[in-house]
Amino acid sequence: MNESLQVANTLVPGGNLAAYIHAVSAFPVLSAERERELAERLHHHDDLDAARTLVLSHLRFVVHIARSYAGYGLPLADIIQEGNVGLMKAVKRFDPSKGVRLISFAVHWIKAEIHEYVLRNWRIVKVATTKAQRKLFFNLRSSKKRLGWLNNEEAVAVAGELGVAVSEVREMEQRLAASDAAFDLSVDDDEDTAALAPSQYLEDSGADPAILVEEADWEERTQHRLNAAVATLDPRSRDILEQRWLHEGKVTLHDLAAKYEVSAERIRQLEQTAIRKIRGLIELQA
Repeated sequence: MNESLQVANTLVPGGNLAAYIHAVSAFPVLSAERERELAERLHHHDDLDAARTLVLSHLRFVVHIARSYAGYGLPLADIIQEGNVGLMKAVKRFDPSKGVRLISFAVHWIKAEIHEYVLRNWRIVKVATTKAQRKLFFNLRSSKKRLGWLNNEEAVAVAGELGVAVSEVREMEQRLAASDAAFDLSVDDDEDTAALAPSQYLEDSGADPAILVEEADWEERTQHRLNAAVATLDPRSRDILEQRWLHEGKVTLHDLAAKYEVSAERIRQLEQTAIRKIRGLIELQA
């Protein structure tokens, strides 16, 4: 497929889109017999000349498909180029023994590449990620019979037609109606429009120096009270509490029972007593 890629790069829809469309329209449409012959040469013998002819003869169909996506505000030349990528992928995977024409097989690949391009570039934030959302994105506008928001009956009808939930129709309708907004002010913003920039009204509370100092002070005081309360325990209770709760590797009751030659139940009682004592001391210091 390297040679067909080279041909496609030579015939990319660049600055003169009209010239490109005229050029690809000049390539003859293949008959079913000729198409099958070329596809068999490519499929069985990796004939790159056959691949090139198949690609060139179908570039006009990519243009036709790409034009139906012109309403998304993206350059038609870029949409055509993405469709050409899908066409080349389809030619590479086409199996003539299936008994279908190449364009019938390639439509899926062409549209798939165009869809990916549109979703990546239509907005800064991707508006459709799930299968249902992608279906809605490319079908909702064509399903609308008028401008404006869908009423409940229309939303139910669209949901039934596309096989999705009504809530998903409403959510996608809101996403399509929204627009990208810059976080910071632009050089053209004045005092009247400054308040509309998110950087002017969104606050990161985690970066507030007063809050950071307060949290650090609270943590320090809490740690100090805890250390003071632990220090009041007898050595055995303090060791049990530290081994059970203040070290990374929590020691089991049975290990401590073996260490102090008492039962595991006795260790549990000492632990609970120490916890209650520490909790009471901390509450008194608060």
